[in-house]
Amino acid sequence: MAAPNSAERKACWDARDKLWKCLDDSNDQAAPCQMFQGEFEANCPAQWVKYFTKRRDFLKYKAKMETEGFTPAEGPKQPS
Repeated sequence: MAAPNSAERKACWDARDKLWKCLDDSNDQAAPCQMFQGEFEANCPAQWVKYFTKRRDFLKYKAKMETEGFTPAEGPKQPS
């Protein structure tokens, strides 16, 4: 597989940005964003789709940790 050229990369990034904006606007509901999801998958290599999807999840998790903080889970109680 050849690397995407400049125009192909721009088309991919634009499709990604439109999808992410739609997901943000719809509170992460996928149904209203199906058109953007299809455009994103059509314009980006499959590995990029996988990477960007994981990246968005990570960025949302990171933002949540920065605003809400981290609360460790309670482990199993140790017998006395």
